[in-house]
This record gives sequence, C-alpha cells and structure tokens, in this order.
Amino acid sequence: MEEKKYKVGYTTGVFDLFHVGHLNLLEKCKAQCEKLIVAVCTDEYSHESGKQPIISYKDRARIVGALKCVDEVVPMKYTDKLEQWKEHKFDVLFSGDDWKGSERYKRTEEDFKKIGVDIVYFPYTKSISTTMIKENLKEN
Repeated sequence: MEEKKYKVGYTTGVFDLFHVGHLNLLEKCKAQCEKLIVAVCTDEYSHESGKQPIISYKDRARIVGALKCVDEVVPMKYTDKLEQWKEHKFDVLFSGDDWKGSERYKRTEEDFKKIGVDIVYFPYTKSISTTMIKENLKEN
C-alpha cells in the first residue's frame, strides 16, 4: 500500500445534488490521507450560511458516507475551522481554491500554522457545480 502524506484529512461541504465535481474533490482528498473525515453541512447551518439545499442533511450525509473514499461523515457545526480541529484532530484541511486568499482562510492559515495543520487547496471542477445544476433546472 502506498504511504499517504497525511494521517487524518478533513474537508467540509454542503454536497447538495451530488455530482462528479464533489466526487473529484473527495477522491483527491483521500489520495493524500489515510483517513478522510467529511463534514456535511446540516440543514440549519446551510440555511444560516445562505444556502438552500434541496436534499436533506440526512440523505446528503448518507450519500457521502457511502463513498469508498470517505471514512467518516460528521455534521458541520462550526464556521470556525479551529473548533472543528479541536473536535476531530486532523493533520490537514482540504478546501476548494475559491477560499484561498479570503479573510476567513488567511486567519485559518495563521491559526493552523501554530498547531502544525496544513491546508491544501484543490481547484474546483469547472464543468459542473450545484449552482449550475440549479440554474439549468430553472431554465428548463
């Protein structure tokens, strides 16, 4: 078995209308860590963040948890990534590159540097997104 760069990886997302972009992200994450924890945003958290998932948290968590690249699914409860780390003790946070350079992630990078946690940014799959799917459904 190939040795992975990280022991425990962590990523978060709504994962509504699950599509190949989600799968690409999760497979890239798992390729770098022995254990991948995925925090799926609860319905309440999603609504507070301005997202309106079509599929319920329970079903989204079940879909993500069924993937062979995912080792554990947890509910996304904190915006603060340091709070997430305190609960799950991961070595690396995987995130989409659209967050890179944002004020929130600049602070997260500073916090994580102090505790030895890396952040790895992956590019989004340009050809698909949940927003694109929703827009396409509205048009048709």
